[in-house]
Amino acid sequence: MTTRTLRIGMNGITGRMGYRQHLVRSILSIRDQGGVTLEDGTRVQVEPILVGRNADKVRELAELHGVEHWTTDADSVINDPTVDIYFDAQVTSRRYSALTAAMKAGKHIFTEKPTAETLAEAIDLARLRESTGVTAGVVHDKLYLPGLVKLRRLVDEGFFGRILSLRGEFGYWVFEGDGQEAQRPSWNYRKEDGGGIVVDMFCHWNYVLEGILGTVRTVNAQTATHIPTRWDEQGTAYDATADDAAYGIFEIETPDGDPVVAQINSSWAVRVYRDELVEFQVDGTHGSAVAGLNKCVAQQRAHTPKPVWNPDLPVTESFRDQWLEVPANGDLDNGFKLQWEEFLRDVVAGRTHRFDLLSAARGVQLAELGLRSSAEGRRLDVPTITL
Repeated sequence: MTTRTLRIGMNGITGRMGYRQHLVRSILSIRDQGGVTLEDGTRVQVEPILVGRNADKVRELAELHGVEHWTTDADSVINDPTVDIYFDAQVTSRRYSALTAAMKAGKHIFTEKPTAETLAEAIDLARLRESTGVTAGVVHDKLYLPGLVKLRRLVDEGFFGRILSLRGEFGYWVFEGDGQEAQRPSWNYRKEDGGGIVVDMFCHWNYVLEGILGTVRTVNAQTATHIPTRWDEQGTAYDATADDAAYGIFEIETPDGDPVVAQINSSWAVRVYRDELVEFQVDGTHGSAVAGLNKCVAQQRAHTPKPVWNPDLPVTESFRDQWLEVPANGDLDNGFKLQWEEFLRDVVAGRTHRFDLLSAARGVQLAELGLRSSAEGRRLDVPTITL
């Protein structure tokens, strides 16, 4: 069996997502399982190079996980001809310049999103990828989650008939940081540092809507900063200048040309009364389904009960019991790892990754338009991006 090793410079692995999902649950997991097997039987192994600004933290992680190479000099990794892939999980404000330098140095790139702070920069990155010919992948992890994989399968099989609507609920209570430590970093709540739930989550919602239903045609959003004062990692109070909640309505056009209305609420100031931290309900003429991160339940038209509105009597039927769980019909691994494996196969094959920098640019576009919609108090069209 032929074995090939891809060296991957991983920048930003001291952060929560960079460490837990990308380093531990993806790259180290792939390394420890012996790599990825390609269609022709070739085995592709990975060799991570840890990159970060805090030498003590990066050294500690390298020693903990048996990673030989680490550095605080990102430029040296980007310009090292033996490095095949550059991965970026830094704060958004540093991403554009790093991805630009990496592609100009001939590196394949895999990156978190948003890919840039502005749509113009995001489009620049997509154009640079085309001119350099490198393989670029952008994290679209939610489409690989078991719940959404099942939901997409229902769409592909025509379960819903004509799709009418989608309703999404995402969020949880992020503690302010005074009484209990906040479970998200403080920069998330400072607009000047690239924070805000719109710039974070609308990039996700764009690819979820595209990946499940169709093209986003319009957006109408209302943002809010429900918690105006928070406490940072040192226990110091600061003004929350970024939005911590967003309520959006999106008009979708399916591949068959049917209109779908999507509503998604996103909030870090909401307490959870649902089965999972994010849930999407899709309703169609022939059936409905509710999908979370892992679970998906469905109800066919023939099995739909006929509720009668009567506010004078307590409800005696259990509506949740009237839905059936959609089976996985297979082993579904960690979503981040699955996309990494797909990306690595694309790198070796020299082909375009299906979730590339153009898809990421559409996510940045939707975030920009969502903020503008809220500021102007009106619905906005989402133009097609051309490179």
